[in-house]
Parts: sequence; structure tokens; C-alpha cells
Amino acid sequence: MRRLQAFKFELMPIGGQICQMHRFEGSCRVVFNEALNLQKTRHEQGEKKLGYAGLCKELTAWRNGAPMPSGRTAPWLSEGPVHTQQQALKDLERAYINFFAKRADFPRFKKKGRRGSFRYPDPKQIKLDQANRRIFLPKLGWLRYRKSREVLGAVKNVTVSQTGGRWFVSIQTEREVERPVPKGNAVGIDVGIARFATLSDGTFHPPLNSFRRHETALRKAQQGLSRKVKFSNNWKKAKARVHKIHARIGNVRRDFLHKTSTAISKNHAIVCIEDLQVRNMSKSSAGTPENPGKHVRAKSSLNKSILDQGWFEFRRQLDYKLEWNGGWLVPVPPQNTSRTCPCCGHVAADNRQTQAHFLCVECGFEEHADLVGAINILSRGMKKLRDEGQGTGDASPGTEAAGVASVSPDGLWIEPHWRSEAGTRRSDSGFAPCLS
Repeated sequence: MRRLQAFKFELMPIGGQICQMHRFEGSCRVVFNEALNLQKTRHEQGEKKLGYAGLCKELTAWRNGAPMPSGRTAPWLSEGPVHTQQQALKDLERAYINFFAKRADFPRFKKKGRRGSFRYPDPKQIKLDQANRRIFLPKLGWLRYRKSREVLGAVKNVTVSQTGGRWFVSIQTEREVERPVPKGNAVGIDVGIARFATLSDGTFHPPLNSFRRHETALRKAQQGLSRKVKFSNNWKKAKARVHKIHARIGNVRRDFLHKTSTAISKNHAIVCIEDLQVRNMSKSSAGTPENPGKHVRAKSSLNKSILDQGWFEFRRQLDYKLEWNGGWLVPVPPQNTSRTCPCCGHVAADNRQTQAHFLCVECGFEEHADLVGAINILSRGMKKLRDEGQGTGDASPGTEAAGVASVSPDGLWIEPHWRSEAGTRRSDSGFAPCLS
């Protein structure tokens, strides 16, 4: 099967290269903002939105000295690579597509100093010398990087980005790999705040709380920034310290999520997880002056804890890592997973009197509430796979390569028996493993 994978390394540029990268990143930001300004102006005038080809024609005129929508001219755009600036227009086109598909908010103007990046899309212009730990990029020359692993596959594109005062290169590659045979059994995962991830087999992963660990240092750095004269040299130094702490918070969280998701995806063939709407769960409850919200302070603290866990990123990592290992991610509705008794099926809010304790008022079953939620998630996931498997039928394409699993008599546990030619399809493909 075809695998797209990115390899990210820290760059070690010299002074002239750093200056050039700042210029290239700034030119891409200007092109994006001017193109967005042009699209908004055309919309206000009742004209049709320009497509990517039309924006590229405008970019050619701007590079030749024509005035931009803001009224200024920027002939210095011609000093930067044209392909990277065209990729900024592609990013804007993709942002519009996501907005109309209701997957994202309306595109916003990019601000200077906010994690700038630029992308080289043509692999013919890129040279990778892994033996000497360097990479050649147009109009930048050879740049050394900190090599932590081998880059596998053919290079497709390269993205250069800046975070916390450091420059990074992300090399996307494509290669053919053999479809792996999944290992392990099925498991349900209940994510939370007191316990980051509780598995249906009884194990759990404690939370890291990256933001909470660095909150005091961040608060002091932000207080120091607020006392500086804006745009002064001391203000710039204080702002760099704040950015450095934010970058460390993100790096620590990503490292934790990668290690946890890798361990789960390698040891389980099917992972059932709640289909949580994190954006809705972490919305502010402040309300409006006419209709103020209730318990705003407590809800704000809860929102901060939810976002500190990184549930959406955890699910995203589980999805592609399970696919790489031949496994399957099954999202299930989250309603009443921790209020349903796994023994008698009784659903009541009184079953969970506290955050951690579950006691069924009907049959007396007692267990940790997160473990009960994980068991119910696994049960719902297996039922979903059974229903989808019965809906596809034995003659459906792809079912001959799917796994066959046997469910225990109580319906809570599953032991998959995978054929040697077993493959995997994503949950949105319309096919599922055939369950007996």
C-alpha cells in the first residue's frame, strides 16, 4: 500500500540563510494577505471569487511591479521563489474550500511573527544528502539539519517553518510498503481529564497536563512582556521568551501523545473511541451582557483542562498509526457511556455519583467509572462493526481481505482471528471487518 509520511528535523542555517528564510516567509505571508484582501474586495463588489489560476495571474503581475489590492507595490516579491508564493495561494484556496464545507472558520489575515512557513512543491528542485546531513533548497543552497532518523521513500515536497525562534524542515515522502498484519485484540478507550486514557482491559495512561506544568513560568513571562514598551528591543526579547515557553508546551504535549498513541496502535488491532466534539465541549459559557452565562469561572477552568489534553490530536494520531499497522479505528457515539451498566444495561445518572465511582442502582455492579465507559465503548464499537459487516454482505468488494473476529458470550470482549492477507479500510470507506 502507498504510505505518505513526513520527517521533521531542526535546521542549522547560517546567518545569510536565516535572513533569506525570513524574507521568503514574509513574502508568502504578504501574498496570502493580499490575495485574501482581493477576494474580499471582489465579494463586496458582487464579483465572482477568483480561483487558483486567476490568483496566479495576479501574482505574476505583482511580481512585475503592478499595484496590489492594498495599493502598494512589491517588486521585491520576484527575489523569492515563485513556487513557494504559489503555494500560499493554494493554502488560501484550501482555506476557502474548508470554510464552504463547514470544516473551518473564514480565512483570516496572517500576522507577522506567528509561526511562519513556506513550502517547496517541486521535488526536482530539492536535493537530499542524508550521508552529510544536509538538504538543498532553491535560493537557499545547502542547509544542514539535525538528523535523528533516516528519510524513507521518494521526496514529494518540503516545508520550512519557524517555531520558538528555531527553524525546521518537514520532508514529505511517498513509498510502497507491504500491508501489515494487525496484532493484538480489540480495545475500547475512554478519554478524560483525571485519567487521560482508560483502556477496557483495565490499564490507563495518566495525564501529562503540559500547559498546567508550565503555567506559572508562562504567566511570569507574559507579565514581564506587558511591562515593556511595545516594539522596543526589550519587548521583542520578552516576546521571544513567551514564544519559547509556548513552543515547549506544544512539544511536550506532542511527545506524550505520540508515545501513547504508538503504544496503543502497536498492541491492538481494533480501537474503539468516543466521537467527541471537542470544539463544542470547550466553548465559552460567558454568554452576552443581556444573557450572561452561569458558572463561567468553573467552565473556563474545565475548558482549559480539556484543551490541555489534546483529545482531537490523539484521535488523529491513532487513526493513521492504526492504518499503518493494519488496524482499525472505530468512533462511537459518546452518549451515556459512563452511565450505562455493562452487566444489566441499566442507564441512569445515579449510577455515577462521583467522577471516579460507578455503582449500578439496579444490579449493584461496582467499578471505576472510566473503566466502565471504556467497556461500553468497546461494546458499542463491536456492535457497529457487526452491523456494518452484515450490511456489506459477503460478496462486497474488500470483505475477502477483512478480518474475522469472534465475540465473547457476554458481548464485551472480542478476539480477532486475522487472515494472512488481512488488510484495513478506514471507517468512512463503507466497508468493515466481517464479524462472525
